[in-house]
Amino acid sequence: MPDSITLGIPLGIRTGGVFIEIDHTKALRGLPVMDRKLLMIGQRLTSGSVAANVPTRVLNADLAAGYFGRGSMLHNMAKALDKVKARYGLIDVYAVALDDLPAGVAAAGTINLTGTVTQAGILTAWIGGERVRCAASLGDSNSTLATKLAAAINANTDLAFTAVAAAGVVTVTCRHKGEIGNGTELAVNYYDEDTLPAGITATGVNLASGSGNPDVGTALAAISDDWFYSIISPYTDAANLAATEASMDGRWGGMDMRTGHVFNAMSGTHAALTTFGTSRNSPHISTWGLKGCPTWTPVMAAAFGAVCEYQGAIDPAIPLRSLEVPGVLAPRLKDRFTRNERELLLKDGISSTIANADGKVILERVITNYQRNPMGIDDESLLRLETKWTVDYWRYAQRVRIALRFPQHKLASDGTKIPPGAKVVTPSLIRAELIALARELEGIILENVDQFKKDLQVMRSETDADRVNSVQPPDIINQFVTFAAAVQYRL
Repeated sequence: MPDSITLGIPLGIRTGGVFIEIDHTKALRGLPVMDRKLLMIGQRLTSGSVAANVPTRVLNADLAAGYFGRGSMLHNMAKALDKVKARYGLIDVYAVALDDLPAGVAAAGTINLTGTVTQAGILTAWIGGERVRCAASLGDSNSTLATKLAAAINANTDLAFTAVAAAGVVTVTCRHKGEIGNGTELAVNYYDEDTLPAGITATGVNLASGSGNPDVGTALAAISDDWFYSIISPYTDAANLAATEASMDGRWGGMDMRTGHVFNAMSGTHAALTTFGTSRNSPHISTWGLKGCPTWTPVMAAAFGAVCEYQGAIDPAIPLRSLEVPGVLAPRLKDRFTRNERELLLKDGISSTIANADGKVILERVITNYQRNPMGIDDESLLRLETKWTVDYWRYAQRVRIALRFPQHKLASDGTKIPPGAKVVTPSLIRAELIALARELEGIILENVDQFKKDLQVMRSETDADRVNSVQPPDIINQFVTFAAAVQYRL
């Protein structure tokens, strides 16, 4: 028969001696820290050294340029993440590259120049939120100036776009095939000082006619055995969204528990954004919607996801609001949504933004695409990203606590007489551990723990002798978003 105190040191050692093992199961105190990683999914260029569908840690944008090609989508997304890390702090970043769809078509747009330069100056163009400038010399024709601008665009090898000039028209083409280039802004002014050289007029036509995004399913398959908490995937076509939603649904369930949340972005009219929002219903995707944002949408998505991931890793319950998104240009005043328009966007599953007085882009409210339950009834239970991340941390914390406290224990029913030090657990002991954990989390991610203690059920399974079941009613802490008051003054 074994001793009541179960050790890894065998019984009946006839030679004797002093043998002492180390038991680490109660060494860790306090709350566990989740190992959170961020994943970028995007397209590579053939000049990159890392093949498609190979998860790769990305420390900075310079490395990304070598891995995926300078000027690639992933290189530009990594540049956005570097700006977020410089503004906030450390994020552990990985990337999985996709190749362009061979049958795809790259989006293209034009900058049309007319006239002749009558006073030397500078021509400024904005390509997907990136500034490009060239000298405009006295007497330059529109054709000469177009050639100079195309050369300046091509000289910036970090850009995800290339250019050619002919007869005063600069044609700008996305380096990548697919719909992801559509809508990219081509403009000749953003700041007040962006004035055209005297004698020149210009018209920008945004990129369009791109088709054939790659299949994001191959990237998701490449990470099927790993855990990435935040995923940036810029693809918003229906097929890729369906594949992404299905993959995240599987990771959310009780048998997998490798929660993932996807961030994407769109620039479009209010009608286009609400139409998109009402067509989706996933609690595992957040869409950032702006109108007329000059910044290329993959870069928008990368900056958006990185800011949320950084804040959520510190505290999953803290409101994702009043946070600057560095590296993203604010829409011009005429394109900024009103409060009423932003309220309607939030009702249709689109996260909202404001711009402050100095033009910085600020997150106003981050929500998921989830709006309705399976019966089609309005449901806010997983609308707020903070709610999803908070309840997931509760799940993670108790998984860690139970696994550490009872790693190799026998199971007995309540009321069993258990010798001191024996590795035996009962439902009551598990219940006590869960209550203790809830107390540690009170005021951090939980509230009303006394009610949790009262309603918590932990019981031994009636059909599986080796199993304990639990029904838990944690009251998740909420976010302070609104203050309302009535001022009843007196004279």
